[in-house]
Amino acid sequence: MKIIGVGCGPGLLTEQAITELQKTRLAYGSDRAIELSRAYLPRDCTVRSIDDFKNLGALGDEAVVLSTGDPMLAGLGYLDGKVIPGISSLQIAVARLHIPLSRVSVVVAHGHGHEKGMCDTVDEVKKGKIVFLLADPKFSVAELYARLAALALPLRVAVMENLAYPSERIITGDIGSPPQPAADLYSLVIGNF
Repeated sequence: MKIIGVGCGPGLLTEQAITELQKTRLAYGSDRAIELSRAYLPRDCTVRSIDDFKNLGALGDEAVVLSTGDPMLAGLGYLDGKVIPGISSLQIAVARLHIPLSRVSVVVAHGHGHEKGMCDTVDEVKKGKIVFLLADPKFSVAELYARLAALALPLRVAVMENLAYPSERIITGDIGSPPQPAADLYSLVIGNF
């Protein structure tokens, strides 16, 4: 099995990913991942959309699994097989904000990890790190902001929506009047940047 990172938005496939996609005969991925890679898949490639990621490990050696962003950033890199990295939302976010990656701590609060994500974000901010937080539409940004405001630290916040898409939107503010996400596809950058 190969797990191929297809980038977090259009035009972010690496040359290595494109080369591997062009040889693919059987591909699985979310609708978004398929859309990002469709132009490079052969016409005779069987493409299957998936929304249940629990049984991907049983797909077999010939399968290619398409992972949005980079498989090793809250992606499908946990699967056995060769991982082809992709350009992640983390890379795009820090590039847009001119923040060195070495100053960033990644926190994942996607799916069922909301409380842990909030606690980890607060802990990392207390350590002086800039947090890149991957969240989902059900994550309570208001609750996180309240916890961060209670720290009484001078924090900046950036809401990064639809990164690398034409509808990309980046809004910055401080913890006293933090920006609110309006899109389902967003991440937060929080800290002294």
